[in-house]
Amino acid sequence: MRKDSKILIAGSNGMVGSAIVKDLENKGYTHILKGTRQSVDFTNQRETELFFSKEQPEYVFLAAAKCGGILDNINHPVDYLLNNLNIQNNIISSSHKYGVKKLMFFASSCVYSKSSPMPMKEENLMVGDLEKSHEFYSIAKISGIKLCEAYKKQYGSDFFSVNPSNIYGIEDKIDPLNSHVMSSLIHRIWTAKKENIDFVECFGDGSPKREFLYSDDLADAAIFLMHKDVESFINIGTGIETSIKEIVDLICEIVDYRGRIVWDTTKPNGAPRRVLDVSKLNSLGWKPKTSLKEGIVKIINHLDQSYV
Repeated sequence: MRKDSKILIAGSNGMVGSAIVKDLENKGYTHILKGTRQSVDFTNQRETELFFSKEQPEYVFLAAAKCGGILDNINHPVDYLLNNLNIQNNIISSSHKYGVKKLMFFASSCVYSKSSPMPMKEENLMVGDLEKSHEFYSIAKISGIKLCEAYKKQYGSDFFSVNPSNIYGIEDKIDPLNSHVMSSLIHRIWTAKKENIDFVECFGDGSPKREFLYSDDLADAAIFLMHKDVESFINIGTGIETSIKEIVDLICEIVDYRGRIVWDTTKPNGAPRRVLDVSKLNSLGWKPKTSLKEGIVKIINHLDQSYV
């Protein structure tokens, strides 16, 4: 991938896509195509093909997706399955049809089963049952991984997938109910501090352990891997797991919130543990730069600057 290559970031307004755009620009790439909902509807096959026919991208970061938190997944299974299948199928098939040199598909750590050994290795894919709280999203992402594999097997296309851990960053949407867990927790606790609310309600019991990767680090890893030979798919993460309760305690410490934390155990916990084996990625020479505390501080500083 040259500095003047024509590079499409599908989903460039999302947390992952916007982080990739920013990092590409910082690294001196000059021909970046931003695929947003406003410029093209990737769920529509004809619109997607017309876009590819006109723009002729050489490289594709497929970060466009319908994604969100546990409750949104549970309440909107059709949206999470059908929208993601349509986006993936249209972009991957158009990339083949219009001669894309290399495509990276962003899957998710939730493609692994709820009983997968920890840390989760790439070879554990499709072994065991999926976690029910996000199974439709997981099925869509697995289909994307397999479609990339199918194009590589049948046509020799250089299409591959990455499985990121839980991503968080200043680009994430802030929605206390439907956003990703990290953004939701930060926003709730930060708001409680600002508005002198004496308690914060958190879903589940705080015991699940998750692995969190800052969005800037994911973007750096993605661009790094675009220059490598990846056979099928590879995990991207820190390899470090932290309980939700520990995350809550850390956020409270950073914002100096001293109110009560109320755990709503009627809400689902999700999988008890979810941490990736990142030995393959580390062996290629990449490691994250942002610690968990540093990443949370960046988001809180961003919120403080936006606060009126």
